[in-house]
Amino acid sequence: MLFLRACLLALLLPMFAAPASAQTQDFDALVTSLPEGSYSARGAVVGAIALTGDPRAEAILTALLDGALGVIETTGQVVILAPAPADALAGTPLTDAEATSAERIRVNNGLRRDIRAALGILTLSDPDPAKRLAAADAAFRAPDAAQYELLDAAFQREENPAVKSRLAEARAVAILDGDFPDAEKREAIDVIADRGDADAQRILTPFAASEDPDIAEAAAAALASIEQSRMLWGQAQNIWYGLSLGSVLLLAAIGLAITFGVMGVINMAHGELVMLGAYTTYAVQETIRQNAPGLFDWSLLIAAPLAFLVAGAVGVAIERGIVRHLYGRALETLLATWGVSLILQQSVRSIFGPNNREVGNPSWMSGSFDVGQMTVTWNRLWILIFALAVFAVLLFVMKRTAVGLQMRAVTQNRPMAASMGIRTNWVDALTFGLGAGIAGLAGVALSQIDNVSPNLGQSYIVDSFMVVVFGGAGNIWGTLAGAFSLGIVNKFLEPYAGAVLAKIIVLVAIILFIQKRPRGLFAVKGRAVEG
Repeated sequence: MLFLRACLLALLLPMFAAPASAQTQDFDALVTSLPEGSYSARGAVVGAIALTGDPRAEAILTALLDGALGVIETTGQVVILAPAPADALAGTPLTDAEATSAERIRVNNGLRRDIRAALGILTLSDPDPAKRLAAADAAFRAPDAAQYELLDAAFQREENPAVKSRLAEARAVAILDGDFPDAEKREAIDVIADRGDADAQRILTPFAASEDPDIAEAAAAALASIEQSRMLWGQAQNIWYGLSLGSVLLLAAIGLAITFGVMGVINMAHGELVMLGAYTTYAVQETIRQNAPGLFDWSLLIAAPLAFLVAGAVGVAIERGIVRHLYGRALETLLATWGVSLILQQSVRSIFGPNNREVGNPSWMSGSFDVGQMTVTWNRLWILIFALAVFAVLLFVMKRTAVGLQMRAVTQNRPMAASMGIRTNWVDALTFGLGAGIAGLAGVALSQIDNVSPNLGQSYIVDSFMVVVFGGAGNIWGTLAGAFSLGIVNKFLEPYAGAVLAKIIVLVAIILFIQKRPRGLFAVKGRAVEG
């Protein structure tokens, strides 16, 4: 049967390279021949109709599958009988007499299978490469030897490299599903093995137990290669997840690295400053939804500076109102800022309610793309880029501006800085406000991947302190190294220990680490070590 179909297609396919007018005539001839011949011969005609790419093909084949395609014996006219009787080729309505005289074209199970296969890969002739790619993927996931001729013909005329590669894989699974020579099957196994993913592994696994020793050996070798490839890509995926988590930790911790690391203030309200940034994003998006929906894709770019100002202003208020009276009294500062965190949480509950709030993803942060066998989501990628951009700007401010110079001077020697005319109180407020503003920026990013609720900041405060302590209090580069190190270690431990136990293991490891290096990976001299 496969040989008969191949011969019929070999006779029919050269017609499809003809000019458009000739191709239309060929399509008409193919449809007119549908009522004639054996079921297997008509199956080949069905495949040839699909390969023409004629826009009428789908409706005609669907009607044939549904038993709604007929022929008027006296004229040979092929007609669609439902829902509205019409000429299959011209689309003109039929008279009642013509519809009554039409005889339905019979189909059997084999022909139905051919029709479904043709409909499933009909889009292989679509001008849109994305649709051809989807059709090839669909054929790969549902191997059917009956589709081989159609897939092979589509493969031979395909010019897009990505689609051609997928068609080669779909053709390979069709070969494995049929009665083909062993040499072709071994080549098909190699093609599928090069794909290297879980689908390839699923398809090849039964062939490892084949009675044919050559096929079994080839399948076993391919499965071993796929397993190794998947393991390597799995490690790459874990590294990406770790970098993604590290970018979140970096955003949440970098502000704390200033208030705690540089100023020596244990700010337990830092998480609530992150929360304020997230709620600022929510408020901006709600305003845009109600007044200017067309600007929604710009919502995060609008929210980021506002979140920085809101959180920074609250940070300055905390420093001026409470913290400046408690410098050098760590325990009292901790308790006071913890009280502030409770006040901020309750204030947000009173204004926005206790339930989670929806913050949408702009179009440019939605969806994902594949790198090999690794999936990368756009929102995580943009957060990583945003975190590194914030880090670069902060590093520039601290190292290359007058404000950063004054911050470092006050940190290293307050009396000397004051004697040089630096307004230390003003620098304290500005430093605290800068750290709080960066926490607000973290809230903008976290609103895209986490629930926006009054408890948002509590999820990150402990991790933020771990990052700062591990990296070295007051060292911005240490915060970067600490965030990405802890993120990657967490993601490699989670598959074996679970998320909670992995975090506990990391915490214990950090406690043991600071017994040996109390000032972290990258120690810096600051206010905490004066005298």
